[in-house]
Amino acid sequence: MKKINKSFSLFIMMLCASLMFVSMPARAASDPVNMLNSIADQLISKLKANKATLKTNRSYVYSLANQIVVPHAAVDEMAKRVLPPQTWNHATASERSQFSSQFTTLLVHTYASALADYNDQTIHFYPVRGGYDGKNTVQVNSNIERTDGPEISVNYKLVLRGSQWKLYDMSVEGVSMLESFRSQFADSLAKGDMQSLIRDLRAHNSGGRSR
Repeated sequence: MKKINKSFSLFIMMLCASLMFVSMPARAASDPVNMLNSIADQLISKLKANKATLKTNRSYVYSLANQIVVPHAAVDEMAKRVLPPQTWNHATASERSQFSSQFTTLLVHTYASALADYNDQTIHFYPVRGGYDGKNTVQVNSNIERTDGPEISVNYKLVLRGSQWKLYDMSVEGVSMLESFRSQFADSLAKGDMQSLIRDLRAHNSGGRSR
């Protein structure tokens, strides 16, 4: 599996930064923006309390991503959408489970790298167009203000699971996180099958070399 390129790493870093610096008044629990605000409050508290060790204690950063970000992500939906339909549909239950597990680890490692580069940002959210009542999916748009460059447009796609909103994709300036991962996985699938992709992901996540 290819290493994540610099532009994609920056992309993920900005996505995570946007979750960390939400500034919105509290709303009802069913409000998707309020869900993002909850994530932001928890991340800010933890990051500020441990800022001195973020770059040196990677296991702590991994646990932070696992505890705060992953529970609010529809990982099963992301794992399914990031693969071609025919690949997912023809995969065994075991292969789907293994892939979802390795994909979750990849997400955690990617988020952790961004969290370790914690830096002050300001973000402005906009109301969900048309509201969110009665909807199963919504998009929350925002702009990130930076001191070292122009504003960046960040959009979040969320799906309603029960009474909870779950994040299943994010994009920066129109570039989708799922599409970026999908492009990387396509390279592995072009050379092999689902098992080959799982092996590549496992090697990548463990810090080894893919075949």
